[in-house]
Amino acid sequence: MAYRVEVDQDLCMSSGKCVADAPQVFAFDEDEIAEVRAEPGEVSDEKLVEIARNCPSGAIRLLEGDREVLV
Repeated sequence: MAYRVEVDQDLCMSSGKCVADAPQVFAFDEDEIAEVRAEPGEVSDEKLVEIARNCPSGAIRLLEGDREVLV
């Protein structure tokens, strides 16, 4: 089962790492805060874990069904 991605925009500090690493999944909104633009699709779960771990503010959450995946 592929992970579902959420961004806590209250925590996001706009580093841009997620947008640079997976622009097909993440984008900046009009306030330069990261948001999910599409479901991961071709991005592997392993890559999503890496992106979530590299988020300096911990704003990226990965979910499997209704459960949060701890990274």
